[in-house]
Amino acid sequence: MTEPRDDRLPHADLGASWRASRPRPAGRHLDSAASSRQSNRALEAAAHHARHEAELGGYVAEAAADDLLQQGRSVIGGLAGMAAADVAFVESAQAALVALLTGWRLAAGSRVACLPGEYAPNVAQLRTYGLRPEPLPVDDRGRADLDGIARLLAGDPPRFVHLTHIGSHRGLLQPAAEVAALCREAGVHFVLDAAQSLGHADTDLGADVVYGTSRKWLAGPRGVGVLCVRPSLAAQLTPVLPEPEGVPPMRAFESGEAHVAGRVGLVVAVGDHLAAGPHRVRERLAALGATTRELLDGVAGWRVIEPLEEPTATTTLRPPDGVDVVDTRARLLTEHGIVVSAIGRERAPGEMTGPVLRVSPHLDATVDDLEALAAAL
Repeated sequence: MTEPRDDRLPHADLGASWRASRPRPAGRHLDSAASSRQSNRALEAAAHHARHEAELGGYVAEAAADDLLQQGRSVIGGLAGMAAADVAFVESAQAALVALLTGWRLAAGSRVACLPGEYAPNVAQLRTYGLRPEPLPVDDRGRADLDGIARLLAGDPPRFVHLTHIGSHRGLLQPAAEVAALCREAGVHFVLDAAQSLGHADTDLGADVVYGTSRKWLAGPRGVGVLCVRPSLAAQLTPVLPEPEGVPPMRAFESGEAHVAGRVGLVVAVGDHLAAGPHRVRERLAALGATTRELLDGVAGWRVIEPLEEPTATTTLRPPDGVDVVDTRARLLTEHGIVVSAIGRERAPGEMTGPVLRVSPHLDATVDDLEALAAAL
């Protein structure tokens, strides 16, 4: 069998090892911003724990996995620049935001600054808790305007700043470290939605809160997420039920009805990420994004929205006039075996003017895969 062509991408060994450590895909999977392919090790670890639940009982099996889960909290905390005690396993990124807002108990009408292109479910959650989302200043691409944010924080600061690090509808990387520094100087809490950046970009940036999910760039199981909160803010949170004595306060935000096998799978997936080398992973993903944009921009009238050298692996394409994005996504899947996402305007109505096609390859993608997509379009 001919080895996939990988000569235009850095760290070819990562592509080969990522590919070899996973079940062979049925087609070309270019949809990691939706859900990545798990490794054999992560799949087997989750299945092994599920079998232990059947053999030993769910809570006995969970207790037996406690050391592994604690190691996972420590490693995940490290990705956010925090400690194991600052980490709670939850069920998704949305569940993490709900847990945070439930515990914070902010006064109704409190102002929260977020991007105009904020993920619509995040805005809905903020409003559900009686908070008032207000737009952060941005440039003409939708990237946070640091001078404008500095003026906002100096003049009439919000209760906290919420920043989605990489949007689900755009492959733009927001300047989170700089925003965190501005917030810290102003004494305003900074919350980072890292659903699209854990395992994709550096998330150790000084945020007070980092939350995200397992199933995207970390390539863990679905149904698992994480909430990381620094002690200074965790002390202000009031869980629905207090944590048991002697347990870190953030543990009170973990559900006793959790999919523990999924947590075990996530811990193994994070171990795979660290073994690959996060810096090398980021370099290869950025190169995949640049190559994707170079190959696809202008093909059959499709236009790339991100700057060509944006350091992310996510690319969004605006369709030519008269072309239906949902139909195109379905045709790519059924006729060519290519998996991508169709993103509707409802995803981020404050910024999007119409639907886009999202392409998000992971480490195992090749130039051949991207050229096949270009040809199919």
